[in-house]
Amino acid sequence: MLSNSLEEYLKTMYILKNTQNQIRVTDISKRLGYSKPSVNRAINCLKEEKLITYETYGNIELTEDGEKTAKAIIKRYDILRLFLVEVLGVDEETAQKEAEKMKHCISEDTITKLENYIIKILKIEDLKCNYNLASSRCQNCVRITSKLKQEKGDKNE
Repeated sequence: MLSNSLEEYLKTMYILKNTQNQIRVTDISKRLGYSKPSVNRAINCLKEEKLITYETYGNIELTEDGEKTAKAIIKRYDILRLFLVEVLGVDEETAQKEAEKMKHCISEDTITKLENYIIKILKIEDLKCNYNLASSRCQNCVRITSKLKQEKGDKNE
């Protein structure tokens, strides 16, 4: 099990890979606001866990397990944020902050149950966009659909 800090490093590496097509110590350091020695310590820990490959002064590569773990971290955040905003009506800024904190302490079993609840309550299976939590297009579709359903519900009351 990774510490909260290592999860943040891994998530950041995944984001850098997908936005810049490369992962470098300098970029991680800038993005997280940590010193390069701190980043190097985290890299060594993630390398020991076989989540990344890295040769000194080279690019960092996520292993298959590293990518899978990073996606799971991001998915936990997305599910929690979506639940807070769309089901509980928490404002977006607060939901982002709270989901960021909550994602580190929630079990996979609970997150799966929460995801199933969101799918059921928001009727995500009705969406026409091949729903995928990682897709911002799909998240926008969920927002629009849930607002339309709320408006219909308000009119019927």
